[in-house]
Amino acid sequence: MHLSPRTFPVRCSPSAAAAAHFAFSCFVQSRMDVKPCALSGDGSAPLASAARAPPRHVHVSGEDGDAAAKGGPVSPREWRGWGCASPVPAVVTEVIEDLKLLEEDMDAPLSFGGKGGKLQGEFKVKEDKKHRAKYQALGDSEKKLQFFAARQIACRLLGSRNYLCQKCWLPMEDCMCSKVLPCSLWHGMRFWVYMHPKDFLRQNNTGKLLWQLFGVQVATLCLFGVAEDEEIMWNTFKLAGKSRVWCLYPNKSALTESVQDTFSRAQFQSERASITEKNEDRILNFVLIDGTWSNSAAMFRRLKEQAKIVWGEDDLPCISLATGASAMHKLRPQPSWDRTCTAAAAIALMSELQAVPDFSSYGLDKQAEAVEDALQVLLEALTARRLRMGRSITRKVRHTSDIC
Repeated sequence: MHLSPRTFPVRCSPSAAAAAHFAFSCFVQSRMDVKPCALSGDGSAPLASAARAPPRHVHVSGEDGDAAAKGGPVSPREWRGWGCASPVPAVVTEVIEDLKLLEEDMDAPLSFGGKGGKLQGEFKVKEDKKHRAKYQALGDSEKKLQFFAARQIACRLLGSRNYLCQKCWLPMEDCMCSKVLPCSLWHGMRFWVYMHPKDFLRQNNTGKLLWQLFGVQVATLCLFGVAEDEEIMWNTFKLAGKSRVWCLYPNKSALTESVQDTFSRAQFQSERASITEKNEDRILNFVLIDGTWSNSAAMFRRLKEQAKIVWGEDDLPCISLATGASAMHKLRPQPSWDRTCTAAAAIALMSELQAVPDFSSYGLDKQAEAVEDALQVLLEALTARRLRMGRSITRKVRHTSDIC
């Protein structure tokens, strides 16, 4: 990890109030987590809820046995095990401490269940009231956003312990790690998976495949609203310079360029030698926004705000990809055909870079194929789990109009 010797503060522009309002809306309403109900094989009626996983109880106090196993504080080792590269976020630790105090007051363990490690029962009611009050008491919009992110992450961490595999984020009985073969990514590029907290530890998330294959040093997780993560990412971008940072996002308000147009310029042809020599300051950085499409606008807006702080202008360079439907469309359809999952976007980028003469010798086609294979393994694991639980393996097709 190449970091600046100085601490780079993650600041918020005046428009952060909009992000904080967005965060509070997500805090009160979790519509993005709502999924279509499970249907029977013929799609006619909902299946019995008994097919779902039973509630999981966690003692936050960690008094009985291993702290991590029982719900104690998040250690640096555990945090890194989930794919994170930053120190344990201080706000996440604070939220877990608050949960511990609430657990002691109620004299009952936390109960998690359903998707995303959600709190259940009376504890959820009490926790919602307590943390909503704390959120509203925070006067600074940046602190509100960080608290929103930390609360999501803390609950998902506690609810996933001893249930999900840390590497693939699937339930232990469905672990697919043995079927995914790690490989090396070309040293001249680096992925940044900019993930919304509600996608953290989500079983059908595809961004996790990138660091599972390539490692966290070249495919790095950065959680939206987590100061420690965003500081690492923007320190790196500051060193690299704006000319070596791109976002893979269909930016409606600015002109996006194709991979061919961007990397066929004389500027990159003349810099090929510095990239070949493994000069870290010359590495090409690609940001993949990993979240629902309804949340991506706020995430992209925050990226532009930080770009203005670092470079004095918020027109973050964007790349358009000739993407098509990925394998995950079978279980998780997108709102339009020009939108695809995170892993499929990475596949498209590497495939298109391979077609650029200056990049053709780096084996990016083979690396894209490795991600495609891993995506297929994930699809098969999710499909097998749904079948075993008696759930439908097809999803209702969304409206396919061209939103972009």
